[in-house]
Amino acid sequence: MQRPFRTKTLGALALLTAAAALAMNALTANAEPAGTDIEAQALPSSFSWESTGPLIGPKPDSTHDVVSAKDPTVVQDTTGKWHVFFTVANTAGEWSLAYTSFDDWSQASSAPHTFLDTNPNIGSRYAAAPHVFYFEPDGLWYLVYQTGLPSYSTTSNINDPHSWSAPRNFQDSMPDIVRDNIGDGHWLDYWVICDDAMCYLFSADDNGHVYRAETTVGAFPNGFGNTQIVLQDTKNNLFEGGAVYNVDGTDTYMLMWESIGSDGRYYRAYTADSLTGQWSPLAASQSAPLAGTANVTFPGGAWTKDISHGELIRSGHDQTMTIDTDNLQFLYQGRDPNSGGDYSQLPYRLGLLTHEGGTGSC
Repeated sequence: MQRPFRTKTLGALALLTAAAALAMNALTANAEPAGTDIEAQALPSSFSWESTGPLIGPKPDSTHDVVSAKDPTVVQDTTGKWHVFFTVANTAGEWSLAYTSFDDWSQASSAPHTFLDTNPNIGSRYAAAPHVFYFEPDGLWYLVYQTGLPSYSTTSNINDPHSWSAPRNFQDSMPDIVRDNIGDGHWLDYWVICDDAMCYLFSADDNGHVYRAETTVGAFPNGFGNTQIVLQDTKNNLFEGGAVYNVDGTDTYMLMWESIGSDGRYYRAYTADSLTGQWSPLAASQSAPLAGTANVTFPGGAWTKDISHGELIRSGHDQTMTIDTDNLQFLYQGRDPNSGGDYSQLPYRLGLLTHEGGTGSC
């Protein structure tokens, strides 16, 4: 989202007993288990959402004159607590990261914020567009973000925002294929997802290209290479803010990418039968998007025309990025349609979409 360095899811009792034992093993084997088993469901053929009003906005303090809250990433831990990391910009156009947590979405507006630049390991640096997940193989939380390069910090305690390590890079320089296709865009919005054997780093270039690098699960977080273009379109159709999910623990994956429409930002969606498969359109137009003003209603009043950089709520919190199609929710950024001026000063706030017909609630 922010441009680097800009002013931006048996009849028999035995089966029931076995299922209970498996569930207990999953809870006791690790302090942070991989996630929740969910029943596989088909993705909708079309989408319809209902939005809250703004739930999370900037909270300036004596040393942080922040004007926006954007680019959210969200996980729920095993205790039920929600953890949200997001980008903030100050009046000088400088980008950094913030964190909040709460037990229920009704508390999101009042929950305190911690600015991650107060963590000396991160400090006052350009940092934006976070993505958080628990990497089960090594028992650490990862916070992926952009520092001009794809960077990450780790912690064993997501509850302590001052415990994140200093950033390290997944890749220390821009791959040649990105440099050759980026035009006047920017390499940004990094997203990690893993299957049983491999981990993949997806990224955008503000110029119509979706990139994917790869490494093995065993080598992660090191060894990312073989960067390829896996989807391309016009600049506006595949702009930035991408995310990739496993659908209900199946062999289906969904990629969502932010697009620039004639009247605000919206999201397109594509599916593939593996993380290295061919991406096919699912909801890929402004009139029939994954999420946009064409299919979002606002019971409390329309406060935004942008359904912009955000994440679907995952059914778990591990590296597989699994979603539950029977319970789709989407935390996104929006803004007053009448606002304008420098991009860094746009008054973005965070709202929550719930897919109509699902069981999610906030």
